[in-house]
Amino acid sequence: MRLGVAAFAVVGLIAAALPVSPAGAAPGDATLVPLQVTGPANQRLNLVVLGDGYTEAELPKFRADVDRHLNVLWSIEPFRGYRNYFNVYVIEIESGESGIRCDPDDDPPNPDRITPLGLHYADGCTNPLARGITFQNYGTQALGRYLQQLVAPLGVTAANRQVLALANTDTYGGIGGTNATTSGGAPQGPLITPHELGHSLGQLQDEYPYSNRPDPGGPYCTTNCTEPASRHHTLLTEQQMRDQQAKWWRWLGEESESGGTIGRYESGLYTSSGVWRPSEHSIMRWIGFPFDQVGREIMTQRISGRRDTNAMALSSTPTDQPAGATDVLWVETQHPTYHQLDVAWSLNGSTLDTHNSRNLDLAAAGARPGDTVTVTVTDPTPFVRDPAIRNGPALTQRRTWTIGAPSSGPPVTPGFTGSTPTNRAVGGQDIVYVETTHPRDRVLDVEWRLDGRVLPNPHNSRNLDLAALDLTPGSHELTATVSGVDSRTWTVDNVAAAAPATLSDPLTTLPGDPTHRVYFEQFTMGLDPTDDRPGFSVGEFRLDRDGWFNYFGWPDAPPGTPFRFTPTGTTIKSLVYGNLGSGGLSKAVFEPTEPGYGTHTVEHRATDAAGNIGTAASFRATVLPGSTPACTRRVTGVHRGNLTVRSGVTCLDNARVTGHVAVRPGASLVVSGGSITGGLTTDRAATVQVFGTTLTGLASITGTTADVTVAGATFNGAVNVSGNRTGTRPVILAGNVVRGMLACTANNAVQDYGAPNTPRPPCTPTP
Repeated sequence: MRLGVAAFAVVGLIAAALPVSPAGAAPGDATLVPLQVTGPANQRLNLVVLGDGYTEAELPKFRADVDRHLNVLWSIEPFRGYRNYFNVYVIEIESGESGIRCDPDDDPPNPDRITPLGLHYADGCTNPLARGITFQNYGTQALGRYLQQLVAPLGVTAANRQVLALANTDTYGGIGGTNATTSGGAPQGPLITPHELGHSLGQLQDEYPYSNRPDPGGPYCTTNCTEPASRHHTLLTEQQMRDQQAKWWRWLGEESESGGTIGRYESGLYTSSGVWRPSEHSIMRWIGFPFDQVGREIMTQRISGRRDTNAMALSSTPTDQPAGATDVLWVETQHPTYHQLDVAWSLNGSTLDTHNSRNLDLAAAGARPGDTVTVTVTDPTPFVRDPAIRNGPALTQRRTWTIGAPSSGPPVTPGFTGSTPTNRAVGGQDIVYVETTHPRDRVLDVEWRLDGRVLPNPHNSRNLDLAALDLTPGSHELTATVSGVDSRTWTVDNVAAAAPATLSDPLTTLPGDPTHRVYFEQFTMGLDPTDDRPGFSVGEFRLDRDGWFNYFGWPDAPPGTPFRFTPTGTTIKSLVYGNLGSGGLSKAVFEPTEPGYGTHTVEHRATDAAGNIGTAASFRATVLPGSTPACTRRVTGVHRGNLTVRSGVTCLDNARVTGHVAVRPGASLVVSGGSITGGLTTDRAATVQVFGTTLTGLASITGTTADVTVAGATFNGAVNVSGNRTGTRPVILAGNVVRGMLACTANNAVQDYGAPNTPRPPCTPTP
């Protein structure tokens, strides 16, 4: 069967049926889909994405998985800013069986499943924590045939190629290397991709503190320790790095892209001590966070240098013969998404003012036979601080010509030869580019129009910076026309995506902006990234400004399961997620944690398929220790007159009590919402909890023996909170408003957990 291309909106299609499975397996058709082509294959880093274990009926799922994986990849720097440096080719393969061999989450794992690429969990049939997805021998051979027959004819070679194979599984897993793998359907699958490409492209090392997840990795070494070859691990102190100008000394003290500051953090290289890394939790340690600046710099070098080629792509007027004195020299550079490369021309060593043009009119420049012209193309990216990288071949290229006598050449037909892809919307902050044919004696005119209106182009630039136009929100039509004969049109998406949050029900909500909710022990957050255009939108959140983290739902849970935050995190397959305590959101199970009770700020946002990053929204959550006891009596609606609690646990749920409420020794009261207008007296109660309630009259809470928790309440009268001795638990007064006199003495320590009361209570601990 031959597959259509509407799902990918691609620019071309090549199809071939290849028998790739061992005897007895159903062979599948293979279809090549050029998903993103930004230039000739020999001038780009070519990402080849394949699927394994997807049946014919599951190919729509594969396409959705590809869309999700790639859009997450394009949301992470430096992939986001260097998206145009990639061609992306997708090979769709029909598998005779669904899934892959030895998936540890299958019940039981299947050791006999056969798929075209032979992807399998290497020890998944015996190890429930298996996570390495590798090719079986026949699959490696099949992969070679796919690459040779489908992409090699396009100029894709081992030197400029990166393979990414998506396994049809929802189980966490993957490997790095030039032939990287990842799990296509796992919640964290798209995050495995950039992590593994960190290995494959960047030659970055894992920063894990373990080799086997549940167990500390031990010391890096004990005697005769030598400096690691890894560019992002060291034995040096920060001062030694500065003194020796070694490792990441140029980034020390900078706010880390993955949270905290760039410095020196112990553990990495599968060891738990004796070696140090640049940041607390970059993507090479905990997937979900971005690359820190150190890793990002290395990845920028490797992407720009097209991995093993180690040279920034640059096309130009041929340099192996003299240029005529009346010629127009030209270069075609690479095109970052959000900045332009610097192009500097010089004549006999003197710099010319060319306004960053990719063309030089030799006659206008005054060039004569025998002169020398040099062009230097440099990437001024702030992602790179090391001059050896910036001035090296991956980010700087030069071309030199000797000028000869005036000459002429064959006529050249005006037209476009390349551009920002037109088969997808571009973002409102993008730099859109075109390349044209190159007549020997002139520069072809390019006219830019936005929504039909001609834009100024005083230097006949091939680049248009949309950010500089300050576009109005919405969609726009951008057109480039060369010499009136050839046009290309783009849709400009200048509508930011959003990621609205759905939070679990709180104990109470405190007034103010942003929303501030109060919880016992945990809360959940679901994000629903939305946009006005098709394509997967990427959700992100940031906890207490400690680095943006990809929102993938919840590990090993069905889609739509919200993310859970707890004071010490939740352990899933020997990794900790959603930790509010010390050490960060994710960590190893053996790393100590100081519980993160208190008030936290969570920001959340989305990036759409065009790369637009929406404005972040935020909320606050105060997490308290404790729980609400089970009710033995429940009161709702209007209760007229006094109410006395003599035993058990009485719960007032949004009740309106018009009289006095009294709690006798040993009984408990839980008040949620509503109001009490006749005052409150509790004497030697077991538990007193009040959330979001308005109380009028004297309120006296004394002698409580187990738990006093009052949050978000408003007291329209005097308040006495005294003599409450609740063991090791503090008396919790959080986010309350007291409009009368306040007495607060002889209690256990009183805490507000970051949600201050008004006024702040003059409480003293028990002597």
